[in-house]
Amino acid sequence: MQGLDLKLDQLAHRRRTLPELNELESLAAEHARLSDALVVAQTKVTDLERERERADSDVEQVRDRKARDQKRLDAGQVSSPKELESLQREVESLNRRQSELEDAEIEIMERLEEAQSEVQSLTAERDKTAERAREVQQTRDAKWAEIDQEAEEARTRRAELVEELPTELMELYEKIRSSQGGIGAAALRRRTCEGCQLQLDASELKRIESFAPEVVVRHEECRRILVRVADSGT
Repeated sequence: MQGLDLKLDQLAHRRRTLPELNELESLAAEHARLSDALVVAQTKVTDLERERERADSDVEQVRDRKARDQKRLDAGQVSSPKELESLQREVESLNRRQSELEDAEIEIMERLEEAQSEVQSLTAERDKTAERAREVQQTRDAKWAEIDQEAEEARTRRAELVEELPTELMELYEKIRSSQGGIGAAALRRRTCEGCQLQLDASELKRIESFAPEVVVRHEECRRILVRVADSGT
């Protein structure tokens, strides 16, 4: 019975402490970090796309205005020297303005390309993390299934033993086990209690030796049930 209970405790501990659980926790945190970073990067792309549209619009307006002025100049529609000079200066100014706007537009497009590249990189990294998490989950689930199968077999065998053992003995065993770290019964091997690892003195060994096999023996120190075995030393 004690062996089965120890096995069940060990299986429960294994189930709780699988290395895959820590890895999944780390992967979940990394996925969340990447998702947050991706949102920031996508927002940056959207903002830069708006900037590019505004820059395109500004450049187009300057081009249209310059084209109209240049058309007037080419058509000879301006007769006044003063007005002609003013129009020529405006065309020159528009040329400079167009160049400045186009440079700004190129700079925006470069930043946009960098932001788009960052989005692609973060997306790939996030997808890779998610794929790894799925692989680890599959491994975890397989190990859980194996552990659960072993535990079910141990519980079935334990239930059979409960039916075979006296109720009073089981109640005593459970009471001791709950107060002694899960160990309610321990083998007496080579004069030593395997529950507390203390060696029994000669007088206690002699007392135990005098008991009939069916008598429930308890260690005077740790109060666990002592199970006599072939090499108990009694």
